[in-house]
Amino acid sequence: MAKIDRVLFITQEIAPFVASSSMAEACRNLPQAVQENGREIRVFMPKWGTVNERRNQLHEVIRLSGINIIIDDTDHQLIIKVASIQPSRIQVYFIDNDDYFQNRLQLTDEDGNEYEDNDERTIFYDRGALETVKKLRWRSDIIHCHGCFTALVPLYIKKTYCDEPSFMDSKIVYSLYGNEFCKEYPANFTEKLMIKGVEKADLGEMTDPVNFIQLSKLGIDYADAIVQQTPDVDPELIAYAQQSGKPFLPYQEENMMQAISDFYDTI
Repeated sequence: MAKIDRVLFITQEIAPFVASSSMAEACRNLPQAVQENGREIRVFMPKWGTVNERRNQLHEVIRLSGINIIIDDTDHQLIIKVASIQPSRIQVYFIDNDDYFQNRLQLTDEDGNEYEDNDERTIFYDRGALETVKKLRWRSDIIHCHGCFTALVPLYIKKTYCDEPSFMDSKIVYSLYGNEFCKEYPANFTEKLMIKGVEKADLGEMTDPVNFIQLSKLGIDYADAIVQQTPDVDPELIAYAQQSGKPFLPYQEENMMQAISDFYDTI
């Protein structure tokens, strides 16, 4: 059994940078538990407009910023910022962009309406996180993705970044949560997500317009293992994950963080 020394977390929210939620708390506690078990970690999340840069002492990492990511024939600049969670000293890398994240909330606006460009924000975040890890030249044994905002990461790693030293030996874990959005992604989402190495046939049954279940299934398709992170996961997704034949960790009311850390060693 291979020894797991390095774990990369790619998530859409982490406490205390955003309001408390099942995902935010899990992605705060799990990296700490893994780190306390003697493993090296890296943590990524979007720099939502709700993240207070002054209070959380964010600062830009100039050497990592400046890449342009093209989505639907438009260039979008990638900005990388970092901050630490005290007293655990967990460093978090924030993916930022003036169009997609600055002065904007998470998946919904002030009135609770889902943003029309959440599809492009998903693409930008996932590609931005992977490009940043490449520049860091950091190799991970496990890449643990949390939330629908990270559902494209397994696909991109297996199809586009499969020969990159940072990812070529990594195993991908995808955590399932309760439904995170209701509004379908636009009818050209599958066209927008295309990059080198990805073809329409790689998307399986996912067709436009894309809903939460389809996007989550794509994450399952390209992950190496799946975790039921919360008790409210859609039964269709649980059944799909179990039928995949891949290692599957069901939700546990107690000691979930330690169970996940131990689960890494079985993959």
